[in-house]
Amino acid sequence: MQLNILEHADQAGLEAARACEAILRDTIAEKGKARIVLSTGASQFEFLSQFVKLDMEWDKIEMFHLDEYIALPESHPASFRKYLKERFLKYANVGQAWLIDGEGDPEETVKRLNEEIAKAPVDLALIGIGENAHIAFNDPPADFDNESPYTIVNLSDTCKSQQVREGWFASNEEVPKQAITMTVQQILKSRHIVSVVPHQAKAAAIQNTIQGAVDNRVPATILKTHPSWMLYLDKASAAPIYQWA
Repeated sequence: MQLNILEHADQAGLEAARACEAILRDTIAEKGKARIVLSTGASQFEFLSQFVKLDMEWDKIEMFHLDEYIALPESHPASFRKYLKERFLKYANVGQAWLIDGEGDPEETVKRLNEEIAKAPVDLALIGIGENAHIAFNDPPADFDNESPYTIVNLSDTCKSQQVREGWFASNEEVPKQAITMTVQQILKSRHIVSVVPHQAKAAAIQNTIQGAVDNRVPATILKTHPSWMLYLDKASAAPIYQWA
């Protein structure tokens, strides 16, 4: 793990974007193209605002979507397809974008995504960490063994509560019960993983991730087993780390 602690969330987002730029430039120089995975949520605002400003050969980049609610219209403010279109694809004209359609047949959607992502390795995955330390929608206790690239999962009450606190839904009852998500095993297959996790709401999850052993009850701990994981925090999310020092 490469740990980076910045003063503020916008600085963490900027430094993470610069690291991603270096990875993608090297990958495109080596292979002529690159494959990325993007996450969403409030914690990614600062990163994406910097990421889209990069002078990248976006047409040589293929993007995969990390997760999406099942049966949530794209017009809903919480739709991750809507989020990525407005915050990323509006500015970055990528060669191909594989967005997850949660409104269609979930099994068929998973099958199609699995076929596409299996065609080549993912070079860079942007993986956020939830308040319950979930990665993608792999809530605790997460399935660390599922070999399917994408799968259908039930969302925990803790996960739903985070979505409500962030303002995406008015109540837990409004949050969809299920989602399509990239699995833990598929995330770990990425050549590089970058996690941008600012804000005080994530401090407990960060402490449990860094301090604890690998445990599916704290899903993000599995990222510590990856050979190229970069974690970007601000002082708010890193507060427990400073207390240890």
